[in-house]
Amino acid sequence: MTNRENDLLDAARCGDESAFSQLIGLHRAALHAHCYRMLGSLQDAEDALQETLLNAWRALPRFEGRSSLKSWLYRIATNACLKAIERRPRRVLPIDYGPAADPHDPLAQPIVESVWLEPYPDASIGLEDGLASPDARYEQREAVELAFMAALQHIPAKQRAVLILRDVLGFSAREVAETLEMTPAAVDAALQRAHKTVDERLPARSQQATLQAVGDERLRELVDGFVDAWERADVNSVVAMLAHDATITMPPRPTWYRGRDAVETFLRSVALAAGIRWRLRPVSANGQLAFGEYRWNETNRHFVAEAVTVLTLADALIADITAFRGPELFAHFGLPELLEP
Repeated sequence: MTNRENDLLDAARCGDESAFSQLIGLHRAALHAHCYRMLGSLQDAEDALQETLLNAWRALPRFEGRSSLKSWLYRIATNACLKAIERRPRRVLPIDYGPAADPHDPLAQPIVESVWLEPYPDASIGLEDGLASPDARYEQREAVELAFMAALQHIPAKQRAVLILRDVLGFSAREVAETLEMTPAAVDAALQRAHKTVDERLPARSQQATLQAVGDERLRELVDGFVDAWERADVNSVVAMLAHDATITMPPRPTWYRGRDAVETFLRSVALAAGIRWRLRPVSANGQLAFGEYRWNETNRHFVAEAVTVLTLADALIADITAFRGPELFAHFGLPELLEP
């Protein structure tokens, strides 16, 4: 730790809440991202972070410095997340919830239980340390991509913790063993099992690698083209941007569609049907291209927050459109709930 951090730590141990707040501020964003990776939910991550901070404040007088402050905080945060996981089901995307639907059938009703993965604003990702160590396997933004987050939900909670601590944060096997009260050999075995499950579910190329390969100029064209086509309800132009086996999902609705033809049918009959008007505002979520989508409301004569939509690319085509429906998400992305006409 730096001299400043040591001074803050000494003051915080003596009961200085301001010093504790400043000390935690150095780690808060990264801890929040860690809780999100563990839990897959913005609200659950915030709740776990608050529990972490409360527990850390209460335990601080007993912190002896045998491990780094960072490792100590992650131990508290990880245990808070593991307790939270025991109390609720895993978070999924509609693709993992049930089979693709026929676009000619009615949309299923939303499932309001807390079963859905949620989007994460890139501005909240703790990137001040970059890769935590040379041992980290994933970059910080790679480790919040939707495919990675969805894959994490398919491994047991303790394996999930091992993989995140080792491969995302770069902790050593010994540090992880101390955090989770395991042996280093058990940590290595859990990591191997976690790799097997996660690697089977991840695409060959991460979104970060895809975005870099596509290049900034082509990405700007893609974003501008998608916004223009969606706002004009130009279904043909949207479909031309899709990969052949593209999907569209809309949590909390379990209904989803696969294939360009099925997506086109849904767009023409529902999302971009005659009379529906949209305004889009580009944002960045889960290290991917994203938009805040606003739908025209004739009653109050405003565009009203409808969904935070995340695009997953395959080369320069759209492979997945994931529309996280819910105006409560917009504040996390610094977006208003209403837009003027």
